[in-house]
Amino acid sequence: MRPPGLRILALVCPALLWAQQPTGGIQIAVKDPSGVALQTSGTLTPPRGPEKSFQTDDVGKYTFENLVPGRYRLQIQRAGFAPQSLTIDVAAGEPVSRTVTMELASQSSRVDVVAPTPLPGTDIPIADIPAPVQTANAKDLSQTGSLDLSDLMNKRLSGVYINENQENPFQPDVNYRGYEASPLLGTPEGLSVYMDGVRQNQPFGDIVAWDLIPKIAIQEVALMPGSNPLFGLNTLGGAVSITTKSGLSEPGGSLSINGGSFGRREGDAEYGGASAKTGLDWYVAGNLFREDGWRQDSPSEVRQSFGRLGWRRGKTSIGLTFAYADNWLTGNGTQDFRALQENYSSVYSVPDIMWNRSPGFNLILQHQVSSNLTFSGNAYFRYIRADSLDSNVNTDALGNDLYTLQPADVAALQAAGYSGFPATGSPATQPYPYWSCLAQVVEVNSPDSVCTGVLVNGYTHQWNYGVSGQATWIKHHNHVIIGSAWDRSDVKFQQSTQYGYIAGDGVSILPLPSYQDGSTVDENGNPIDTRVDLRGTVYTASVFAMDTLNVGKWAITVSGRYNYTPVNNTDLLPPAPEGIRGNLTGSYTFQRFNPSVGFTYALPKSTSVYASYSEANRAPTTIELGCADPNNPCALPNALSSDPPLKQVVTRTIETGMRGSIQNNLRWSVGGFGGQNYNDILFVASQQTGFGYFANFGKTRRDGVETALSGHIGRLMLGGNYTFLNATYQTT
Repeated sequence: MRPPGLRILALVCPALLWAQQPTGGIQIAVKDPSGVALQTSGTLTPPRGPEKSFQTDDVGKYTFENLVPGRYRLQIQRAGFAPQSLTIDVAAGEPVSRTVTMELASQSSRVDVVAPTPLPGTDIPIADIPAPVQTANAKDLSQTGSLDLSDLMNKRLSGVYINENQENPFQPDVNYRGYEASPLLGTPEGLSVYMDGVRQNQPFGDIVAWDLIPKIAIQEVALMPGSNPLFGLNTLGGAVSITTKSGLSEPGGSLSINGGSFGRREGDAEYGGASAKTGLDWYVAGNLFREDGWRQDSPSEVRQSFGRLGWRRGKTSIGLTFAYADNWLTGNGTQDFRALQENYSSVYSVPDIMWNRSPGFNLILQHQVSSNLTFSGNAYFRYIRADSLDSNVNTDALGNDLYTLQPADVAALQAAGYSGFPATGSPATQPYPYWSCLAQVVEVNSPDSVCTGVLVNGYTHQWNYGVSGQATWIKHHNHVIIGSAWDRSDVKFQQSTQYGYIAGDGVSILPLPSYQDGSTVDENGNPIDTRVDLRGTVYTASVFAMDTLNVGKWAITVSGRYNYTPVNNTDLLPPAPEGIRGNLTGSYTFQRFNPSVGFTYALPKSTSVYASYSEANRAPTTIELGCADPNNPCALPNALSSDPPLKQVVTRTIETGMRGSIQNNLRWSVGGFGGQNYNDILFVASQQTGFGYFANFGKTRRDGVETALSGHIGRLMLGGNYTFLNATYQTT
């Protein structure tokens, strides 16, 4: 558990600067469905400070003046009409004009909205989405004291839990309804993650590096359940959509400092604002985290920064974001339970280090052609470099005679300048034997049979760039979105395995100048070559569309997306004799159209029911296609080998449930879900060697029930949720 820390906020000076900024305004006109002016009441929630109540005049108009630039939430209500909620960005200068059309309804209630696609900018009421969407915001992140996004989801979102298999708080496996988003290669990834419309699942393995997402810059998070096709590849069990802060949504500044046990210290700072003359807004933020870790040899350091420069003029807005992370993570993994009885904080072997660096840019554009038609899109680039050093006990040496030196070993050691070494020994006299290992390294013979450790060095470079765009048309009872996206990734993966031996401390692996590069042999005299030098190119072109039709108490949604994904692998190593290592070169193409249909129906007393059916797919990744042969398995991340082709994963999901609220004070929901994967890709053990490979399974299923209840008493918030999950294999 994270220990409580000291939190210090320094907001006095930024607040004074905020108060001196030039102001803007909002002009609203409210009408009924026939176009007649309507008197209503409501509230205006500023970026910071108390809500403002208002009431329109007899012609349905009201003007807010002297508003500080920022993002405002406007809520309008009147008995007999469905409440309306919209977000308005205010800049200094001319006031923003909005016309709001109220729809007939049996009872008013609070309305929450969410973007139905990865691109931000166009929201629809959550009540119209036929699935139990969940949201959280920056305030939740602060109040819960969450370490990062994954920690916030674990604490606040129903059905989410995390595992720390790497024993590092920034490298968790996030599990939702039996589907995972993990930073570990070999995990069957089933959740897609987006930040401002940019896919965060990395091309190499679809993994999600949670440490690369800047915590301080998160404004809102939406968890979209099910295999929603609008969120593209890998949305098998759900999608996470993140919206970042801007100078409009977060004017002013803040500073936070935390500390705790095991050497934990953390600090973050942010500042945002806007200019009246230029129409510019800006936001900069950064956070630094360091800790020694509660286990032996487990320090980590996380450095994240984020910046956004925006421009708004009339109905056009442009934003350019920059994010950079430079993180040094130690993940020592699990320990033998027998060693834990003596020292609970002990580790199995060290070092186990991951060094992640990633700069990224995202250009976001939005233009409102009219009150009914809006265009939005983005263009992005990001570079991801991950260097890893993984130490392991060499199981090939276990059980062999590690203490007796042969005459050739003695001669080789003496020729290399060694002396005073024992020719024979035992565990009692040499608890950490290494002389036979040194001898085999000097002889360039078979260190695999006597060296007690290996170190795996991995280098991954990923260049990811793309564009996406969509048009949103709102007319009468229709909310239509049509869009397309193109994404390309170039991946380079290199790996080498180096021999070593266990040091006197019993956990450290000390390296030796000997490698599994074909120059050494196993105990049977067969060459060992586990090198990898792979170049992969992946791109995905897609088109998508959605239409939500509101007819009386019904909201009917139909959507679909077509994905076309070629994957090309090139082996950069020279050909090797058969049986040593395979050739990774290959070309594959995956394509599919995924549909979705659903409805919601409003019942009396702010209650509604929903049901939906959806499909999604996941194309095999470069690493999965490079390790799919049971006759040439991999010890991830030790090696890749030639492979037979894999089929893409297809998921079909059914959602149904009921939700409601009581006087906007108590919210509840109950629902059931069922998702079945066809040709699921899992990393399994080879019967021949005990190592692993990726394989298609016929069917796997996740089904269950979710319930949630939340409310507030004054400033006290209470809530709870329960999920029953039944995840089963449907194929032997």
